[in-house]
Amino acid sequence: MTEQERYAVSQEERKEKIRARYKGVDRSELEFIPAKQKEKLFEDTGTKRVCAYCRVSTDDVNQTSSYELQKNHYEDMIKEHQGWELVGIYADEGISGTSLQHRDEFNQMIEDCKVGKIDLIVTKSVSRFARNIVDCIAKVRELANMRPQVGVFFETEHIYTLDNTSEMMLAVLSAAAQEESHTKSEIMNISIEQRFSRGIFLTPKLLGYDIGEDGNLVINEEEAETVRLCYYLFLNGFPTAEIADILTQLKRKTKPGNIKWSSSSIVSLLRNERYCGDVLSRKTFTPNYLDHKAKKNRHDRNQYRQSDHHEAIVDRDIYNAAQKMLTAARYAKKGFPFPNLKVVDEGALKGFVSVNRSWTGFTGEDYEKASQSAYSDQTDINDTEKEERKDSGFDLSGYEIVRAQFFSTRLNPAMTISEGKVTFNTACLKKFENVEYVEILFNSVEKCIAVRPCDKDDINAVKWGTIRNGKWAVLPKSCKGFSEPLFDLMNWNDECRYRFRGQYSKKNNEQILLFDLEEPEVIKHEIIQEDLPDVNTSEGVKNTENKEENKTKKIVRTLFPKQWKNHFGCRTEEVVLLHRVKYCGNWDVLRPAKTVEGMEVISENLLKKLDNEAQNMIEKMRCAV
Repeated sequence: MTEQERYAVSQEERKEKIRARYKGVDRSELEFIPAKQKEKLFEDTGTKRVCAYCRVSTDDVNQTSSYELQKNHYEDMIKEHQGWELVGIYADEGISGTSLQHRDEFNQMIEDCKVGKIDLIVTKSVSRFARNIVDCIAKVRELANMRPQVGVFFETEHIYTLDNTSEMMLAVLSAAAQEESHTKSEIMNISIEQRFSRGIFLTPKLLGYDIGEDGNLVINEEEAETVRLCYYLFLNGFPTAEIADILTQLKRKTKPGNIKWSSSSIVSLLRNERYCGDVLSRKTFTPNYLDHKAKKNRHDRNQYRQSDHHEAIVDRDIYNAAQKMLTAARYAKKGFPFPNLKVVDEGALKGFVSVNRSWTGFTGEDYEKASQSAYSDQTDINDTEKEERKDSGFDLSGYEIVRAQFFSTRLNPAMTISEGKVTFNTACLKKFENVEYVEILFNSVEKCIAVRPCDKDDINAVKWGTIRNGKWAVLPKSCKGFSEPLFDLMNWNDECRYRFRGQYSKKNNEQILLFDLEEPEVIKHEIIQEDLPDVNTSEGVKNTENKEENKTKKIVRTLFPKQWKNHFGCRTEEVVLLHRVKYCGNWDVLRPAKTVEGMEVISENLLKKLDNEAQNMIEKMRCAV
């Protein structure tokens, strides 16, 4: 017999043995022990500890009847069933069923199940138990896996979760309940949008106001005094935390009736546009109907604003001044309770606005208006000024001017602005020698930035560098409050860095740096896809481990203005940069900037008046305590 034949016989013998084994034995030789039959829920008369769970979606008084009926029904139902012992009624009132997060009674019921206090939960329907399919299935499985098991009976659907066939039906009904919640959420959003678009706004409870019979806001004078005091103190330089302490000491009540105030509650009060008579709809929204987490509306949803919607508690000028101060919250120095744009009205820096790098809330239009206010005649530069430049000794008419931008910047003054930061190179610091603090000024008419030395205590002083180991070290400075309106005004791309060459000038111990903003170098970082050659190891073997990484390459591009293309220099009758400063006549580069008339955040006289009123209010409130 060949090897192949012997293998075939062996396989056939194995098959016969398997067939013989699976024929089994005579069933008469086996003792049959039947499984315990599960009794149907209402046929089981054994003792069960039973609770009921009921919920109504809103805390509206009209829902109270539904809530009470559910409770009474389940109390009677459990007491009447043989063998059922009432553990308790767990009831959540005014809570949505799409999330378990804030359903305190529901969560307490689950905890009682875990410690063995409950055998059965009875509830009206799947939608009362949970409208979130994930939560519903997860909780039912969790209860079924406990020892002893805990079942849930849904009365409307007649589903008992310890039955083998219950989970599929439960999943279908939970999905339907969840989709019903989604549909209701969408309908509610459409309804809210339609209301707001017609000027029908929601009217929540608000300190300083009562709700009139027609649903409008009506001033409550007692509460309104608290609101006015907050604004008056804040505009006179009191921090929000200090205002909160004052109100707490005076025992002034919040709208819910508390006498404990916090800094955040003061900020919220100062930010509320309703106190100046306006209404802004949908300041927050709920992106997910399942978790109900509110999110600040940053143009994600439509908003509607109506001015003079109701009677104001504070004047609009006072409200707007408070918003300016809140926006410039990082700006705080003794003696300067609020920011103001100030402009140089005469001298070489005429039209230049002093910049505080931390200020926010000022727009490009604000800087333009401030610069233009210094010029009686809005023309650029008159003929007299041009003659002064020619007589200054700096006239280079007829010469070919080679652009400094084509040469190294390491030894030449340069300023870079990008990503909310401004940086001056060490060449700038060396030009000013031992100057640590400078003032930055901006002229929106001339499109130019000037830098001049200043004292450390100057309100707009910038420490642009420091000496380390005997050498100047550059200090990049955050300037987001200024760079945002600047980028907007100059139509720059916020993904790029802008570098400017500076011109240094000095006369009679007065020195200045000027940076022309109209022709910057634009530095842009780009990631490109490129097939790079494989790198050989010292043994001559190709390295392919980082092949994917080699396909990406980071490059830096420096872009120059189009007008520089194809020429080394240019013939000119005037030196473009030199006209920025009048080098003869009224130099006066250290002339202080003055507040622009009509652009004050709030006048000094009004501030004094508000301060007096605030002190009178405090005295009156102290007497009432």
